[in-house]
Amino acid sequence: MAENSIRLIVGLGNPGPEYAKSRHNLGYDLLCMTADRHGISLRDDPKFFGRSGRGDIMGHDVRLLFPTTFMNLSGKSVAALAGFYKIPPEEILVLHDELDLPPGTARLKAGGGTGGHNGLKSIVSSLGNSQNFCRLRIGIGKPAERGDVIGFVLGSPAPAEKKLIEDTLDEALECIDLIFRQNLSRATSRLNGFKAAK
Repeated sequence: MAENSIRLIVGLGNPGPEYAKSRHNLGYDLLCMTADRHGISLRDDPKFFGRSGRGDIMGHDVRLLFPTTFMNLSGKSVAALAGFYKIPPEEILVLHDELDLPPGTARLKAGGGTGGHNGLKSIVSSLGNSQNFCRLRIGIGKPAERGDVIGFVLGSPAPAEKKLIEDTLDEALECIDLIFRQNLSRATSRLNGFKAAK
């Protein structure tokens, strides 16, 4: 993948106020932070089944997208926008929560599996089974009770976790800028080495 070739950043989450503070909406939270930092307005865009915006990040023309289809149908929105603007999977960065990482950590990588994440599964399926998009994974940890994954991801983090996650989102925001200011590999090594202080 060519460096600095991200043209679309997607923040995953569920629409509606009842999901706003949930662990599952952290991708959307980070997308909103990116939009605010760079003065990009997100507007309802029915033809792309979401809210989208376009702006300049470090001299690069970038589109932002929040699918409002609910998590399990995120790919419908991503495929609609990417298809319209001819953005290949390799030029898409998806921001999402990650059960397999503890709170206070995040990882950036190009390609890979879905880890059981329904939003990622939908995107892979809608992009012709391509897994070649980049992912920024925000750690949320796992529930104490194994069977309660849905309740856990749709719940709000406890105060101690919340602080770790907020610090991680701040670092992830810096690393998104670093992708465009330098390159993906620099941003990857910085973010993947980060651990929020307890």
